[in-house]
Amino acid sequence: MSEEVEHRVQGVRRGDRRSVAKTITLLESTREDHAQQGQSVLEALLPGTGRAVRLGITGPPGVGKSSFIESLGLELIAAGHRVAVLAVDPTSPVSGGSILGDKTRMERLAREEAAFIRPSPSGGSLGGVAHRTREAGLVCEAAGFDVVIVETVGVGQSEVTVRSMVDFFLVLLQPGAGDALQGIKRGVLELADGLVVNKADGDQKRLAERTRGEHAQALELLRPASAAWSPRVLAASALTGEGLAAVWEMVEAHRQALEASGELQARRRAQAREWLWSLVREGLEQAFRGDPGVAARVEALEREVEDQKTSPAAAARSLLAAFRGSPEAGSGGRSGA
Repeated sequence: MSEEVEHRVQGVRRGDRRSVAKTITLLESTREDHAQQGQSVLEALLPGTGRAVRLGITGPPGVGKSSFIESLGLELIAAGHRVAVLAVDPTSPVSGGSILGDKTRMERLAREEAAFIRPSPSGGSLGGVAHRTREAGLVCEAAGFDVVIVETVGVGQSEVTVRSMVDFFLVLLQPGAGDALQGIKRGVLELADGLVVNKADGDQKRLAERTRGEHAQALELLRPASAAWSPRVLAASALTGEGLAAVWEMVEAHRQALEASGELQARRRAQAREWLWSLVREGLEQAFRGDPGVAARVEALEREVEDQKTSPAAAARSLLAAFRGSPEAGSGGRSGA
């Protein structure tokens, strides 16, 4: 282990937020040398991970995800927890950075010493999370944060990815969902370990309770994703704090149920295996796009597909053949694959 890597490892283990942030920056870097250094730090930190509660939170735009997370985080810190928030923002098409910037929307939580907030651009990831969210979560765990919250983009894209990296998947709802269930797809409800109707305060409190009942009935029609846990539906208010304690009690009850059945460990093992193959797919795509044989043919084949001179399937076969160095790739193919 190099001296620089050792220095970063020790900084993270001390819980130094600056060291945590720098390590995540290395992991997110597109520079190969930086990314490799970040991975070296992560490898050394792995033995110190795995003890945190991993909570994923999603919901439609305007539901108040950031306000809810801030209020919940402050309550957890008051109870003695250390909370890390990995807030994944939509990506700016101009700068490639985060558009919303959750640190500006969680000002009170950001000032707490026992909190760490990391806004990251989604990079267009369909799972609603950034490409290095898993790694960032492990770094936070190694730094002693015992609650790691992943806030997704929540713009109607597939939420399968975040479900594959957390212990508890929480879906926030607006009061007054109605029969349409706010357009939330059945697949997301099937993935949820719990639902919370946010903004259950003031004039909306009664409406929120009716929405809670409607969703509780809807969940009864779905088969639970876990044999040890039946999803619950609660109402809470990020503004007043009412119901937040019940939300955390639900998360803890879920963890106890899954630990007792052995499902928590099995779930995490499956998540690690899925993470492995997602990285393999990512590496294969990078190798494919960087291959000289593919690069020599890709622009011409893209134009032919756009002009309907060849089918996407035929073009794909030609590019794959070029990558393998097959004779059918033509002049663009490699030799001696």
